[in-house]
Parts: sequence; structure tokens; C-alpha cells
Amino acid sequence: MRKSLDSLILIPEMKHYQKIFISILALTVALLALAGCRGAKQDSSKTDRAAIIDQLYLLEPNQSFIDNASQLLESYGFTVDLWQGKDITVDFYRKLPDMGYKVIVFRVHSGLLMSLEKEGAKPLDTTYLFTAENYSTTRYVNDQLTDKVSNAMMYEKYPLVFAVNSAFIKSASGRFDNTVAILLGCESYYYDDMAAAFIEKGASAYVGWSTVVSLEHVDKAALDLLGNLCTANLTLAQGVKRTMAALGQDPNFGAYLKYYPPGSGNQTVKQLIRGNGNEKR
Repeated sequence: MRKSLDSLILIPEMKHYQKIFISILALTVALLALAGCRGAKQDSSKTDRAAIIDQLYLLEPNQSFIDNASQLLESYGFTVDLWQGKDITVDFYRKLPDMGYKVIVFRVHSGLLMSLEKEGAKPLDTTYLFTAENYSTTRYVNDQLTDKVSNAMMYEKYPLVFAVNSAFIKSASGRFDNTVAILLGCESYYYDDMAAAFIEKGASAYVGWSTVVSLEHVDKAALDLLGNLCTANLTLAQGVKRTMAALGQDPNFGAYLKYYPPGSGNQTVKQLIRGNGNEKR
């Protein structure tokens, strides 16, 4: 059965105007028990490290996806850290660039910020990534006042959570080290602000969805893409093209995968994480 998408609302209480946060991955299941980080480890060896950030674990866990994605990354030579549930906080995103990951798979909610005006809702060119941290007006006050953090609704019966935007990523500590970032949330590459923020912060490539996308399609496409990149060792452009040819656009919303910057498409993951060809970006 196809899962529908719930709208998400952002209502910053410290602002003079009301904002609405729209879209996100599908959630129609009942609330499930929360859990913390499973198996997150700090590997001190020289082995390249990858991370799976599974914010969707809160309401839509998929152990099969985690197992298969981890296996594909490990087969490519990565040690894999898994971050789930309540570990996905504002401060987790703040320190993420400095954590040394070469590939990061974001299984997280994301969406666009919109403002309410007389003519109706007006989209703003800002992309947000959701945390699993309950929202409060008294936390991260400076981040909220400077429009780097806001609140977001994942599900009408679930408490509001914090969400961070591309400006927040730019201001986070440290830098990515030629990281390949694969963002699986809705509209993660509708605008290019989040993609540009990751690249400016040191990432070598960014992959995201063009618009709203259903969760079932997300998980299938992500595993197919990882198979193309890790098992077949295709270039980023080849991997994305093959995934889209095999699975097509999202059958419900028409979303398709995109990558940035254009020059990254000519590189394999091994080349991207070593910085090969960065002068061609």
C-alpha cells in the first residue's frame, strides 16, 4: 500500500511572521518505540568511515535497509557508523562536518521553508534537515533568531522537533573531508542551497531528490544507488543514471535524483573521497 506524505508546519514563535514547513517523507504508521544510536563507533584506524544517519527510525524504521546499506558500504571498504533516534540532535549536525566521514547517507526528513502572506503560502529558497530533538523556544535561541534553526512537524500526533537549514550547515564546526553526502529526504535538492552548503563545507559530492518523494521509493532507490556506486564501482553520474533507468521517477510525485557539482559526476566514490578531479567542479 502506498504511503502518503504528511505536511509539516514550522511556526517560529520568535518571529513576526508565521512560517509553514511543507513536505516530507511518508508517515502513516503508528508511533514506534524510540531508540538511541545502535553500533555507532569511533574507529581510530586509518580505514575510511561512512555513516548512516537514520532520523526516520523514530517513526519509520527499516532494519532491512540499514543491514543492506551497511553491507554495501562495508563491501567497498568502509567501516560504518549508525546513528539513530534521539542521537540526531541540533548539536549532532553542528559537529558532523568534523567527524571524519567519507560517505554519509542521510535517511532523514527534509523539506522547504515557506512563509504565510496575504496571497497565500510563498516558498522560500531554504532547505531544512530534521532532527529527532523535541522543539523548545528556550534552546538554541541564537540559532533560531538568526534563522538557522526552526521547528518542524513530522506527524500531527508527534511533538515538534528542531530542523536545521543550509546556513546552519555552513556555520557548523570543522569541515567535511571530500565527503560524499547522499540525502534521501523530500526536496533535498529542490533548491541548491543545501547542496552548495555541503560543497562549501568541504564535501566533494551531494546527491538529493528533486521534489517530494515517497519513503518506499526512497529506500529502494538508495540501495540501488549504493549498489551501483559500491558494487559496480560506477561514477556518480553513471550510478544515478542507472538507478533512475531501473526504478524511474517516484510513481506518485515524480521525484528524481540529482547530484552536485556537475564535475563530481565523472568520478567514482573512491576518486571523490580522495579529492581526485576537484579542480573540475
